[in-house]
Amino acid sequence: MSTTIKIRNLNQYYGKKQALCDVNLTIETGMFGLLGRNGAGKTTLMKVIATLLPVSEGEVSVCGRNVQRAKEIRKMVGYLPQEFSMYPYMTVYEAMDYLGVLSGLNKDMRKQRIPKLLKKVNLQDDKRKKVKALSGGMKRRLGIAQAILHNPRVLIVDEPTAGLDPEERVRFRNLLCEIAEERIVILSTHIVGDIEATCEDIAVLDEGSVIYQGTVTDLISMTEGKVYSAEISKRELEILKKDYIVTSMLTLGNNVMARFLAEEKPFASAKLCEAGVEDAYMYLMHTERGEL
Repeated sequence: MSTTIKIRNLNQYYGKKQALCDVNLTIETGMFGLLGRNGAGKTTLMKVIATLLPVSEGEVSVCGRNVQRAKEIRKMVGYLPQEFSMYPYMTVYEAMDYLGVLSGLNKDMRKQRIPKLLKKVNLQDDKRKKVKALSGGMKRRLGIAQAILHNPRVLIVDEPTAGLDPEERVRFRNLLCEIAEERIVILSTHIVGDIEATCEDIAVLDEGSVIYQGTVTDLISMTEGKVYSAEISKRELEILKKDYIVTSMLTLGNNVMARFLAEEKPFASAKLCEAGVEDAYMYLMHTERGEL
């Protein structure tokens, strides 16, 4: 059985509102980034794959099984939603053990798997801690442990690094990359840096439609020769914003170092820059909407 997710002509509705429009994707083993602004349809798509929403129109299969066979799919999929909560008054080990029971794991299997998973997510020394006493990053790592407790072939994580400090974000991203060596990991986020650090294959969603699927490298190549920087006054910055998409700004005393997108060199002091994922993402979003 291949470890592949296939989505064909998926249209998803909430009543009369269309949340996904003719989505076609193929996702293979490894880290796959799902990028888009809030409300783009990322969470809806993940809920369909995880069988938390029935398909309105189209076909979705996970490892060769149609998602309509929900019971079989849930044995193959682990899901960490954006709003994740566990039993606050249980210890870390008790919560994992209880969830193992709910997943149908017998006692011997739970005793074998839980310590290994807690070590994998660096919570082995916190197993007697109450869940309510964990930091935000520790809770996220515990969420990953419970999501892969039943050894799924697909792991889906929704905005996993939102609210984490930089050190915890790096630790979490590294953990996901380790897990992805043997399964599909779908990382949904609006934080471009998370995608840049972990994924090579991505899809970009906007208003329910896939506007890009491919590699990060190919996405960046779309923007080569279109990213500039210039040191300008704050008054000039306001003028620049009217004509160009500014992707970053750094204050330098009374001036600003602005990074922006332009189809060609706009003025003599502008310097061509190497394009990055954030530049490419902004370029894609604004060209799709006819704003460049």
